[in-house]
Amino acid sequence: MNILIVEDEKSLANEIAAFLKGENFICDLAYTGLEGSEKIEVNLYDFVLLDIGLPDYNGLDLIHEAREKNIDVSFIIITARGAVEDKVLGLNLGADDYLAKPFALVELLSRIQAVARRKFHINNQNISLGDFFLDIQARRLLCNNREVDLTRKEHDLLQYLTLNRNKVLTRRQLYEHIWGNILDDQYDSNFIDVHIKNVRKKMNFHAPTLFLETVRGIGYRVSLDQ
Repeated sequence: MNILIVEDEKSLANEIAAFLKGENFICDLAYTGLEGSEKIEVNLYDFVLLDIGLPDYNGLDLIHEAREKNIDVSFIIITARGAVEDKVLGLNLGADDYLAKPFALVELLSRIQAVARRKFHINNQNISLGDFFLDIQARRLLCNNREVDLTRKEHDLLQYLTLNRNKVLTRRQLYEHIWGNILDDQYDSNFIDVHIKNVRKKMNFHAPTLFLETVRGIGYRVSLDQ
C-alpha cells in the first residue's frame, strides 16, 4: 500500500519511512503542509500519516480538503499536540486514528493494520479465493496446503485486488498503490498486464482462477461472494 508521511521533523519522517518500507509499504514524504497538500491532490494514497503541528499549515486543513473532494484516503494523525480538542476535531473531520508522540514504530504499524482491517472489512486474516487461501498477515498464498511461489510484488498486487474485492481497479490505480507515484511519461499500462499474467500462470498451475477477472479497457477485479 502507498503511504504519504507529512512530517516536518525530517529525521522522524525518514525513520518512519525506512521502517514502513521494511514492512512492504510504499512511502512518499512531505516535509511541509503545502507539499503534502499538493501530493494529496495529484497522487493516490491508501494512508496519510499526518503531523497537524506543521509550521506552514494547519494539518487538519489537509483532512478537510481531502474529505471535501471525496478523496478515499485514511488519515492517522501523529502529533505532539495532546489536547483533547485537537484529537476530537481531527476525528470529527474524518481522521481514522490518532497517535501522540513519542510512539513506538511497532505501535504505528499496529494502528495502520487496524485501520486497514476496518477499511477493507477484514474479519479474518485468511481470505478464501476459490481453492486458494490468502494469509494477509503472513503474506502467503496457499492452495491445498501448498504455497504458491509469488514474488513480493505479485503478492502485493493480488493482495491489493483482494482487499478491494468486487471493485474494479484501473491499471494506473494498481501501479500507483503497488509501485508508488509515477509521471505520465513513465507510465506503461502493459506493465500491470504482464504481472497479472504471471500471477495467473502461477496460480493456474494449482487451481482455476476465475475470480481474477479482466475488465476490458479498464483494469482488473477480484470477484468474491459477499
